[in-house]
Amino acid sequence: MTVLPTRVDPAGPEYAEHRAAMLAKLADLDAEHAKALAGGGPKYLERHRKRGKLPARERIELLVDQDSPFLELSPLAAWGSDHPVGAALVTGIGVIEGVECVITANDPTVRGGASNPWTLRKALRANEVALRNRLPLVNLVESGGADLPSQKEIFIPGGALFRDLTRLSAAGIPTVAVVFGNSTAGGAYVPGMSDHTVLVKERAKVFLGGPPLVKMATGEEADDESLGGAEMHARTSGLADHVATDEADALRIARRIVARLDHRKPGPDPDPLAEPPKHDEEELLGIVPGDLKVPFDPREVIARIVDGSDFDEFKPLYGTSLATGWARLHGYPVGILANAQGVLFSQESQKAAQFIQLANQRNTPLLFLHNTTGYMVGKDYEQGGIIKHGAMMINAVANSTVPHLSVLMGASYGAGHYGMCGRAFEPRFLFAWPSAKSAVMGPQQLAGVLSIVARQSAAAKGQPYDEDADAAIRAMVEQQIEAESLPVFLSGRLYDDGVIDPRDTRTVLGLCLSAIHNAPVEGARGYGVFRL
Repeated sequence: MTVLPTRVDPAGPEYAEHRAAMLAKLADLDAEHAKALAGGGPKYLERHRKRGKLPARERIELLVDQDSPFLELSPLAAWGSDHPVGAALVTGIGVIEGVECVITANDPTVRGGASNPWTLRKALRANEVALRNRLPLVNLVESGGADLPSQKEIFIPGGALFRDLTRLSAAGIPTVAVVFGNSTAGGAYVPGMSDHTVLVKERAKVFLGGPPLVKMATGEEADDESLGGAEMHARTSGLADHVATDEADALRIARRIVARLDHRKPGPDPDPLAEPPKHDEEELLGIVPGDLKVPFDPREVIARIVDGSDFDEFKPLYGTSLATGWARLHGYPVGILANAQGVLFSQESQKAAQFIQLANQRNTPLLFLHNTTGYMVGKDYEQGGIIKHGAMMINAVANSTVPHLSVLMGASYGAGHYGMCGRAFEPRFLFAWPSAKSAVMGPQQLAGVLSIVARQSAAAKGQPYDEDADAAIRAMVEQQIEAESLPVFLSGRLYDDGVIDPRDTRTVLGLCLSAIHNAPVEGARGYGVFRL
């Protein structure tokens, strides 16, 4: 075994400083997650319970296997927008009757579960996870449809929800809808397009137009039950496959549906006998400096997430700003690319491209651990071919077909974010630590570039340059870019699948690796043109 050593000193002042900075960020993160957990707030939660209904997360808890994990995705969706944190929807991966499934649950305590633009994006991301990983999709439905004041941002792209349900079914990926309350207008097509439907008696209301709209459109008098009640859909329209007596019964029926799917996972389950890391996961709190300009060794992270801290490094003496190598994580083989000193040079780029090709030959998933300021700039590096070498790495990432997992630990700037499989390159899952930052470049560099351009413009026009105004603008730009680089800001826009506690990294990656093995893991057998 090639067990990684460690130089982390948990008793040292540097470790204590880093740990304190990370704990402070985690406390801030907990406060933001609490907003999502609160849903519509105590008033609407109490009203919901008085109606004999369960909150979204309690419905999920009854649906999944007892004591099994639930990997929640995008919990901070809509952060920083005009809409509530969480976007009135809970999504994630859970185990139902031993089957890994994507689960979505409307939160009816937030504007009756109405969908806003961020709800839509979050739901589409959940559908994507289900499709790419071939996971059954279970929708727990209680929604009044689109949030009408923002319909202009929902109606046109919202059709993708219906497209996804039909494509999942066509691909042989089961879809289940459990309706607890309103499922109106466009939302009625969720059970209408699902393979299996469960409606709660005297609670479910599934119709294209409610009584007021029917009255306005046709003059017809009708009530909720005759228009869209569970009994009517079970006896008359045929939309309901099952009628449940209450919410608990509906979730019991949903579990039986999944049990009867006879869904078989083609890949392996996590290895329960996999050796834990030799080094304490708790120490992950003290590895990343509070100041991301200070480098850290990513091998210290690898040593605390892979099985037995066992890591076979590839080309350790070449392109040393990028660590690459082979390991196992909960028994799953992985190839790891981890930024060591931040900057990517030509050697690192070429090394990465070769390593990615090897992983594809072996059908081995890739894990990208980000801490990069991007590809190196400067005359010597441009003349040395940094553009074509960086392009080579990006080409390899873009055309790789093995599953990719990305974790933003520190900086993830510029084209380095792309080369390390950022969101645009469609990793199966992407998570961030609270210490992460991502933007086109660092705040100081971006503000400095704008200042240089402004100075050159003034000089070309023969105008004096206002130094005081320049300083004020630079400070404003730095503050803006700093705020827009933070993980909660990016997570709010669904540029990742969640901001996680570093100590949970091994568990989260293990859950993701298990999920991706529900689909074939196959590498690319051909690439585009590499510019040599």
